[in-house]
Amino acid sequence: MNNPEDLKLVTLATSTLTRSGAQQAAALRDNTGRTYVAINVASPELTLDACEAVLTVALASGITGIESVVYAGTESARIQVIKAFDTSASIFYFSPEGQTHAL
Repeated sequence: MNNPEDLKLVTLATSTLTRSGAQQAAALRDNTGRTYVAINVASPELTLDACEAVLTVALASGITGIESVVYAGTESARIQVIKAFDTSASIFYFSPEGQTHAL
């Protein structure tokens, strides 16, 4: 990860994770440079991982493309929702050990 804008997404995702106490947090930058954050939702009525939640928030704002997504916390099995929306989106996982993995 060499893009300074992606490093900002790491900061957004990790600070949201810490502040919220959630299992996962994700930060998304759209193709206009706007950023969005979300956490996972786990209730009997609704379950979203952080990637699904951040995409939902971004879609509500009318995004047309995704540049990059960083998620932190427990690993997500649902990154395919990001790739289904924009196949060119970069996706990174920031592990609890502090390592960034491109997906």
